Amino acid sequence: MTHSETHRADEPVRTSAPGADGASGRTPATAARDIDDSVLAELARLRDSIDNIDAAVVHMLAERFKCTQQVGHLKAAHKLPPADPGREARQIARLRQLAESAKLDPAFAEKLLNFIIAEVIRHHETIARS
Repeated sequence: MTHSETHRADEPVRTSAPGADGASGRTPATAARDIDDSVLAELARLRDSIDNIDAAVVHMLAERFKCTQQVGHLKAAHKLPPADPGREARQIARLRQLAESAKLDPAFAEKLLNFIIAEVIRHHETIARS
């Protein structure tokens, strides 16, 4: 018998384990009703800001990739290798410094840049083959 088969219509559906919201056993929906409207409004405002920042990040990455595509075509036209380890190392060092100045974990910034660099190199290899 599944959980839905044993659930009574007059009982709240539990979407997390008992005590997941701090040992009260309330469902998230029940807990949300207990939150002050001003807190919910602030949460919505902050989440809207996060959504806007995420959109800006995506657009900035798209612009970055437009530039790196041009680099890929230039490299392919001149038979240059897709990867440039010296440039990559300088960029990682630069980004780590920027991250520290911005109070962002430099290791996180490096992981992000390495992910982006790997994608750029993949694009460059594809361009070089075409």
